[in-house]
Amino acid sequence: MAEEIRVPELGESVTEATVGTWHKQVGDPVEADEVVAELETDKVAMEVTAPVAGTISELVAAEGDTVEVGALIARVEAGDGKAAQGQAQTKAPSPAPAAKGDGQGEDQGEGQDDQKPGASNGGGREVEVTIPEMGESVTEGELGSWLKQEGDRVEADEAIAEVETDKAAAEIPSPVAGIVVSHLVAQGASVAVGSAIAVVREGATAQPATTQPAPAPAPKAAASQAATPTPSDKPAGAARSASRAPSSRGPAPDQHPDQPMAPAVRRLVDEYNLDPASIAGTGKDGRLTKGDVLTALDQGTARKKGAAKAPAPAPAAAAAGPARPEERVPMTRLRKRIAERLKDAQNTAAMLTTYNDVDMTEVNKARKGYRELFEKKHGVRLGFMSFFVKACCLALREVPAVNARIDGDEIVYHNYADIGVAVSAPQGLIVPILRNAESLSFADTEKTIGDFGRRARDGKIGVAEMRGGTFTISNGGVFGSLMSSPIINPPQSAILGMHRIEERPVVRQGQIVVRPMMYLALSYDHRLIDGREAVTFLVRVKDAIEDPSRLLLDL
Repeated sequence: MAEEIRVPELGESVTEATVGTWHKQVGDPVEADEVVAELETDKVAMEVTAPVAGTISELVAAEGDTVEVGALIARVEAGDGKAAQGQAQTKAPSPAPAAKGDGQGEDQGEGQDDQKPGASNGGGREVEVTIPEMGESVTEGELGSWLKQEGDRVEADEAIAEVETDKAAAEIPSPVAGIVVSHLVAQGASVAVGSAIAVVREGATAQPATTQPAPAPAPKAAASQAATPTPSDKPAGAARSASRAPSSRGPAPDQHPDQPMAPAVRRLVDEYNLDPASIAGTGKDGRLTKGDVLTALDQGTARKKGAAKAPAPAPAAAAAGPARPEERVPMTRLRKRIAERLKDAQNTAAMLTTYNDVDMTEVNKARKGYRELFEKKHGVRLGFMSFFVKACCLALREVPAVNARIDGDEIVYHNYADIGVAVSAPQGLIVPILRNAESLSFADTEKTIGDFGRRARDGKIGVAEMRGGTFTISNGGVFGSLMSSPIINPPQSAILGMHRIEERPVVRQGQIVVRPMMYLALSYDHRLIDGREAVTFLVRVKDAIEDPSRLLLDL
């Protein structure tokens, strides 16, 4: 009996896909769960498998066709494949059996196409690597880079890829130990939570690529030319598929003129007005992937449509001097999200900033006097941040509006202090959270902040560690900033900006003296926090820093 192959669920908000490649043709034998076709959406590429073992009896959709979720795309005649294969051949001529001629090419090629270079056929089941849940409100990300290539050995829980979301970069681990059989999506592609990005053959061992039997596409191509039916005898889908097959007499794979592209690739090419023929394709049959386009943009090798391959400089440009190169790079998902959030904060909050300065003399004395003893006992250096975190916790308790947020028509007051500490990461500024900072000791605070900084540089900060937060501290002084107005991190209502310490003349008891001074800036949402409350908060922080004994006495 014939089993139907239909388009599976493709993820949230995805209702249709494009048939990218048929891996099986009418009359081909297929095993249960073997890949039959590849579908491409504007978010992800995924493989469709056969529900039973048997023979492909009908291809309903052709390569390049747009198909909706649940649509019928093929049928499989269940069984050992022989009887079904004969029935399929009597139903309609197919270019695939004709290309194989008398079947000799099929026997020689069978088994070779299923084996990936660099991996053995040994090992157990094939396991999909999927995108895990990545935190509240995060539904998709962008495949930043492949840490393991096809044919590479991977251990259980070892990172196989890195995915960037609008909040952080996360590593995707392999669920089993084995060999990476295939990548299902290209670098730079959008991937939804729960979607498969790779396949790992459990327990398989690496094998040198030179021991891999070479496939024999040439005899098949020759047989196809000798035995190809006339156009009137071909199904429409088969004709379209055959027209895309690579030929030794055709253009090189990286030229791919007029080749169909996935919606995401087409959108990117159109957005930048690029000539697809100027970009080297790494997909099947030389097709372009989203990663190919992004790489070409990054390297500056992609040409605009209608641009000459080697334009001669205009006389005016030559007279103006040497060429001034520019580089155009797409924004990362994290950078886009940061831009959106900061602009939303400006558009939504009635943001205002109040300033004060603080004398760092006493904090410097404390750090200098107890630095060695503190590091010897706790294994971490005594920095400035622990003093400011403690000072802010005291001030937040005294001025609770600064630690609150607006939720619709209500004000939510937090009876705890989850303080975000802005740290620099390669992909941008991120803000991990010090949970219950009011209960942390100086040593705990310094250890946690130090750990945040190290893991941020390595891209190891998880999304859950940045969720929430009731107040934020940003230390622009580490980069040399003298004065700035920080932007609120919504839905929080305030943020404290620290700046560099600079010796300046000040008046103390009628005398002009030189003191190490720092400017402090508190940006706040005037819809919730009045000027009196903002100034009171900042003065309380200033008092605690200038007299650190207040931190010990809880004053």
